[in-house]
Amino acid sequence: MTASSPAASAGPAEELLPATRRALNRRVAVGQVEGRTPSLVGAVVRDRHLVWCGARSMLEGHEPDGNTQYRIGSLTKTFVAVLVMRLRDEGRLDLADPLGKYLDAGQAKSATIAHLLSHTAGLASETHGPWWERTPGDLRPELADILGPEPQRHQAGRLFHYSNPGYALLGALVGQLRGQAWHEVLRQEILEPLGMARTTIAPQSPHAHGFAVHPWADVMQLEPAEGTGLMAPAGELWSTAEDLCRFAAFLLDGHDQVLAPSTLTEMRTPASPPGDNAWAGGYGLGLQLFRRDGRVFYGHSGSMPGFLATLCVSPDDGVGGIALANATSGPDIGTIAIDLVKIVADNEPRLPARWKPLPQVDQALLALTGLWYWGPRPYVLRLRADRAFELAPAVASGRASRFRAETDGTWTGLDGYYAGETLRVVRGTDDAVDHLDLGSFVFTRKPYEPGGPLAARPDPEGWRAG
Repeated sequence: MTASSPAASAGPAEELLPATRRALNRRVAVGQVEGRTPSLVGAVVRDRHLVWCGARSMLEGHEPDGNTQYRIGSLTKTFVAVLVMRLRDEGRLDLADPLGKYLDAGQAKSATIAHLLSHTAGLASETHGPWWERTPGDLRPELADILGPEPQRHQAGRLFHYSNPGYALLGALVGQLRGQAWHEVLRQEILEPLGMARTTIAPQSPHAHGFAVHPWADVMQLEPAEGTGLMAPAGELWSTAEDLCRFAAFLLDGHDQVLAPSTLTEMRTPASPPGDNAWAGGYGLGLQLFRRDGRVFYGHSGSMPGFLATLCVSPDDGVGGIALANATSGPDIGTIAIDLVKIVADNEPRLPARWKPLPQVDQALLALTGLWYWGPRPYVLRLRADRAFELAPAVASGRASRFRAETDGTWTGLDGYYAGETLRVVRGTDDAVDHLDLGSFVFTRKPYEPGGPLAARPDPEGWRAG
């Protein structure tokens, strides 16, 4: 299959090289065979465009295409999370608010919205009663029927514990605050602005049918496709490879009618930081994090009876991958989606952005650049666009961070140890710059300069030989 309509209007898409396209086609073909799945669709978005879509099915000449719907399971959760973050950005809620402020949520009333988004509320993984994925939603007409009498499994905020009912509650929250069904809000606030006309709450032709493949024989049977009622925000949506490429483009760059890039950055920050460099996966606010071979991917996986799905994006490469299959189990759909990204990123690495001078410069900020010392440790302060700064060790290793300019003349750390900390310029009695204060850490122009502030005051005898 060839590239289809653009995921977003950003100029013409650059054609992939034949060898890259061949490698992508082979990865999907191998995935279909090794996963023993009736069909498998893969797609790649690069620089906001769908640049490749390919498929393999059990019947030659009957391959699905980028317009064929598949059930995407828990990938639905990321859409719900975007709706919640829109409410937050509008000031309609705070992520620290308890759910009970807005809903009659029973024993889940004290869970915060942030806990629910990040699966740290400690709620049960599944619903009370029969398994929700394989039973009609009308068996659970009220939120209390979802939660059951004892939904709490762990103390809130202590650990990651995946909860499907938690996202059912978030969908109900969206409906409560918007005054209409969550999926109608989804259509108006995400699907229409992004041009995702083929993403729906119920299947629309052409769509794949879900199958279970026997584990020890090459035979299969149809899987049910029950409407899940109040549990729909946890995994009900159907979508296509083309539509999901549009969503992947949004996750990479944001959209002025949906969410700003800064909010997406917040969503993909681990809710419980791993604390070391060995982590392979994590969870933010409605986004899964995957790390493979030094690359960090963001997105979500999904499964429902008869279907598997994964969407992942690599912001560093500007590439996203989608993989969809109509089998309950078999293909490692997450690895396939990641491999599609890696094939494009490795075979055709993106060109670096052009170096350009700043469009304008504040001379007072320019004068702050250069060497500063935290005690005897040298750091370099660099001026970036939009009056932002970057502070990094001048030699060896150490704490580095980027800083966003604020309207009050301070800067806020964006990453690393100094994330959220305030950088201030401190002036002396003559209004000249005396030092920088970064969360009480003092940076001076000279190491242990005489007459410096208390936190950087030198030994009275000064520097001396050993």
